Amino acid sequence: MPLPFARRCQCAPKPDTARALGARLLCWLLACWALLPGAAQAASLDGAALGLWWGVPFAGVLLSIAILPLLAPRLWHGHYGKITAAWALAFLLPFAVLHGWHAALANVVHALLAEYIPFVLLLTALFTVSGGIYLRGNLRGTPALNTAILALGTLLASLMGTTGASMLLIRPLLRANDDRKHRVHVVVFFIFLVSNIGGSLTPLGDPPLFLGFLKGVPFFWTMQHIWAETLFLVVALLVIFYLLDSWFYRTEGRSRFDPTPTDSDSLRIEGSANFFWLAGIVALVLMSGIWKPGITFDIMGTEVGLQSLLRDLGFVGITLASLKLTARHIHESNQFNWEPMLEVAKLFAGIFLTIIPVIAMLQAGVHGPFAPVVQAVTGADGQPIPAMYFWATGVLSGFLDNAPTYLVFFNSAGGDAQTLTTTLAATLTGISAGAVFMGALSYIGNAPNLMVKAIAEHRGVPMPSFFGYVAWAVCILTPLFMLQTLLWYL
Repeated sequence: MPLPFARRCQCAPKPDTARALGARLLCWLLACWALLPGAAQAASLDGAALGLWWGVPFAGVLLSIAILPLLAPRLWHGHYGKITAAWALAFLLPFAVLHGWHAALANVVHALLAEYIPFVLLLTALFTVSGGIYLRGNLRGTPALNTAILALGTLLASLMGTTGASMLLIRPLLRANDDRKHRVHVVVFFIFLVSNIGGSLTPLGDPPLFLGFLKGVPFFWTMQHIWAETLFLVVALLVIFYLLDSWFYRTEGRSRFDPTPTDSDSLRIEGSANFFWLAGIVALVLMSGIWKPGITFDIMGTEVGLQSLLRDLGFVGITLASLKLTARHIHESNQFNWEPMLEVAKLFAGIFLTIIPVIAMLQAGVHGPFAPVVQAVTGADGQPIPAMYFWATGVLSGFLDNAPTYLVFFNSAGGDAQTLTTTLAATLTGISAGAVFMGALSYIGNAPNLMVKAIAEHRGVPMPSFFGYVAWAVCILTPLFMLQTLLWYL
């Protein structure tokens, strides 16, 4: 999916412009939060009473992202925000007419406060902080170095989140390979490993696991139960990548090393103070999951806990502090640009709104339009089938938002953390692994996927189209997932 800025911007904007764009983004998000109506009772959305046609706007957003950049690139480049907004209105306006404006507004408020604004504020903070860290030195994109960076990013993903690890390492990786002829596979495997699979071991790694942590799943439960599956995928993908990258490296006929100008060949980190802000982001996420003061604010039926409010305000403060205190030349060296973040914010706004009825229909279980999906994960004896939970959660996570998909199947399996972490541990393992691993199946399976793609395209990497990337994922990941099913879930 080519980005609109990829053609009209050949270099990063001046830091003052970048800071101004960032301030506009933050002000817009805060305005959305502050201008929401006062307390009222939210209208619950009964997914069992909805027809499948309510999912058309969501399908429209996905198909627009997938098809329009190929069929109508100029239209998409210049108006992707408007197209996404049109699909959101295609859901909201009919819903408001049929179910009332209060019900429509209450569901929008819930999507904004409970999901979208915290999601974008976290991404904005991680994007800003990682953009203030620069690894200076003459990095050379050899197969050994590329594999080492992928392995490091995979390890960091469970410690600082898939978004944090992706934003920290994608720029050095692209810079190391800026004289390579074949670079697409490097970014694709980076998305597989760093932006998805690497985040499977702790609640800090990926939003679905954090939601499980909030539901009562112990912090180290996933590490204890999914480490073998994760290690299998990581080792297999690193070996495949090294062999593939070595083949490309030998056939490129390279006659020169990375031309990136450096003062010396020694590596050094600039903007290291941003690691402090990065630790602050991790601490805020942990605080919001552990600290329960019991103080909540009711906004149209959506309860916002004090810990969540302080966390989000902390994200804003860290973003502004990082922008203010990071030296200008670091942003210039990183070609720091707000356009990838703005695109993610616009596209996911449409996704979070149009997905409202889809999630409600899934949550209706056997009484809703998606009853066949729910019935497929349960055996004749009424017991959950781990392999089916793995694939159902995974495939839907690859093309829906993986966090609510995780919750849907968590609740379908009983919703009791004590039971799921003991008696039904195999089922919860399948749900957790499916949500995290298969987020790599498409660009929209996990937010870092789209951000990494945007940054890579801005650096001149001709990334695959939506369907092109899915083809990469299906060919490489699906056989591994099938083997994983045989080894662990049957």
